[in-house]
Amino acid sequence: MNEKIEVENFTSPNHKTRVDKAKYMAVREAVMKHIPTIEPGATPADLIAAIKPDLPQDLFPGGEKAGWWFKCVQLDLEAKGVLKRAPKAPVRLHKV
Repeated sequence: MNEKIEVENFTSPNHKTRVDKAKYMAVREAVMKHIPTIEPGATPADLIAAIKPDLPQDLFPGGEKAGWWFKCVQLDLEAKGVLKRAPKAPVRLHKV
């Protein structure tokens, strides 16, 4: 049985979900490696492309579902105040 971790959602405050911890942590580690520390940051599409090569193939064969997991991690880290969106469109993210 896979271990779970509780995640928050920036766009739905007070909504928490449990997801696979190993997948979450693998994507989180890759995101934190690639995300800029200065504004305006990087687009989600650029970050997804950057993290795919760093994801373990046993969890994400061929980068499968990397986009969904990226969004899960993004919204959780935004809710926790680790990441921040640039004030204007398009969405760009950077470390706080």
